[in-house]
Amino acid sequence: MDDTELHRERILRHAGPIITGRFLGFHASYTREVKVGRPLVVLIFVSATIARLIGAIVRLKGVRRRFKDLKKGPEFLVTPMRVRDDLGQVYEVEMHGHLPASALHRGDLVQLTTRAQADPAIPVRLLHMINLTTMQPLTPRIPTLWSHLGPALLIQAALGVTIAVAVTAAWLR
Repeated sequence: MDDTELHRERILRHAGPIITGRFLGFHASYTREVKVGRPLVVLIFVSATIARLIGAIVRLKGVRRRFKDLKKGPEFLVTPMRVRDDLGQVYEVEMHGHLPASALHRGDLVQLTTRAQADPAIPVRLLHMINLTTMQPLTPRIPTLWSHLGPALLIQAALGVTIAVAVTAAWLR
C-alpha cells in the first residue's frame, strides 16, 4: 500500500436532492448518447419519406436524413464535478451539457439541485445550480430528441402523416 492510497479522499454519493458546498473543480469530460426509441424513429422516418416522395413528384426538395443517423441519437457532454460541504465531505455530481466557462471558479459557494440516475453506480445528475458567490442561477443545457431530429424533418413527418391519413380515408370510402 503506498501513500496515495492512505490519503485518498472518500467520495460520497449524495442521496438528497440539494447539495450546498464549495466547488472543487471539473474532471475530464466525455460524451454519452441519448437513447432513441425505435418505434418513434421508424414512424418519423416513414412519414418523412412519404412527404419526400410526394415532394419529389411535384419537384420540391425535402430534408434527407438516413435512418442510421436518426437511430443513433444525439450525444451530450458529461462532466463529473466535485463539491465539498461544510463538514469536509466530498460529493461527485455529473453535469450533463454545457455551462459558460466563466460561470464557476474553484472555491465558489454553490447550491446544487440533483436527481438520482437510473443506474445507481453512477453519480447523481445536476439539474440546476446557483452560484451563491455571484448569486447567478445556472442550468446546463443538453440536446434533446427533438433538437436531434430537427424542425424540418418533424414538419416533413407531420405532412407525411397527413398525406397517409388522407389517402387511407379516400381509399376506404
